[in-house]
Amino acid sequence: MEDETIKQIWGEVLSLLKDEIPEITYETWIHPLVPHSFEDNCFCALTGQNLAVQILQKNQKDIAKVLSKVCKKDVYFKVIYDENLHKQIEKEKQKAKKEEEKEFIKNLEKRITSSKYDGLKQMHSDCNLNLKYKFDNFVVGANNKFAHAVAVAVAKDPGKQYNPLFIYGGSGLGKTHLLQAIGHDILFHKPKLKVKYIKAEEFINDLVNSLAKGMDKAGDKNKKMNEFRNKYRNADVLLIDDVQLIEGKARTEEEMFNTFESLHNAGKQIVFTSDRSPDKFENTPDRLKTRFQMGLLADIQVPDIETRMAILTKLANDNNIKMPSDVIEFLATVYNKNVRELEGAFNTVSAYASINEVPVTVELTKKIIGYSEKRKTLTMDGIIDIVAGYYNVSVEDIKSTNRAAKTAYARQVAIYLAKELTGESFPSVGACFNRKHTTIMYSHQKVKNDLVIDRHLAADIKELTEQINA
Repeated sequence: MEDETIKQIWGEVLSLLKDEIPEITYETWIHPLVPHSFEDNCFCALTGQNLAVQILQKNQKDIAKVLSKVCKKDVYFKVIYDENLHKQIEKEKQKAKKEEEKEFIKNLEKRITSSKYDGLKQMHSDCNLNLKYKFDNFVVGANNKFAHAVAVAVAKDPGKQYNPLFIYGGSGLGKTHLLQAIGHDILFHKPKLKVKYIKAEEFINDLVNSLAKGMDKAGDKNKKMNEFRNKYRNADVLLIDDVQLIEGKARTEEEMFNTFESLHNAGKQIVFTSDRSPDKFENTPDRLKTRFQMGLLADIQVPDIETRMAILTKLANDNNIKMPSDVIEFLATVYNKNVRELEGAFNTVSAYASINEVPVTVELTKKIIGYSEKRKTLTMDGIIDIVAGYYNVSVEDIKSTNRAAKTAYARQVAIYLAKELTGESFPSVGACFNRKHTTIMYSHQKVKNDLVIDRHLAADIKELTEQINA
């Protein structure tokens, strides 16, 4: 069959598949395929990605079904890895990367020559951005598609729409990546704008230091505070990470409110990230809480397995690491709560294999990460059940508002073990125990402190841990 006909058939197949296959699978593995041949009712496509052949095995029937529909007869589908195509893709990728970096530096240099900065290093230091966090290495899936889309829109036209933008979600899901990507994109396309990225903790410390230094000498107080305020209010784009940390800190919240008002009234762009939505800020004044909510709220959820596999695949490709598809699927299955942990596991496994010069296998991976079926199936409800039995109280009482000393003690132990053994976030543990995350934090810290001086408690924790892991 002629090449043009094959391409035409494949084009029709792609248009139909787009609505039937998960977007992350379609964009990562199917769309890059190159139609090759169509003989004896077998349609062959080439891939330049090492893992595509294995990963697309579960999609072959779906693709064949659409091919059969387009061709009006039964058609088989096959994916073939092509080394030449792989080299071509890698060559194009490297070329595009170099061009992008060249253009990026060129734009930054424009800003340097038109400002107080005398070097690229000083420029990055002032903006406080990390070059590894860009839009082009952010893996988009169903869990973060909306947040990514509005982040791109904000970077394209800062201060015009979605102001402020408030991105929230659990720890390690990519909020910081998106936040800094906004900054990088603005610097790339609008180098004259002043971008400032800051963690809320740094904002708090900066305020405390300014207040403290201002008290050293009479008359310096206003000067130090004016320097603090100008540092943030002179920005065209202010990016604040982990803003939940200012909750309950009245003076910091006042300065944040005034900074917000100053920037927003001047049409400057503000972007916040947080581990929860503003309506969950229970100790924040309404006037500040409503400012957080007045623009656009975008949440990031835990990525599905296809997205997690795509993240690992991109890591492998970007670092030129050979990682078998079964290992990628295994890691994506085990680390299903947190992208940061997922990437950490990948780095640990790949580093171990490289240092010891051994091939990566699922069995080796299990040993490296200390995996066991028991740990995988460990749940907070299971932990609560064991603790309840140990202290002879009911699960219902542990999750209730019952304040009896025996129940409260068992509840605090269960909270401590749930947090320690599952690695879940405080809000997640709070949801399981029907309590605020601040209450969970208090209980966890109390048990942690008591363990140092209470031998009976330490013995209980040790025995319970053994029972839970048995």
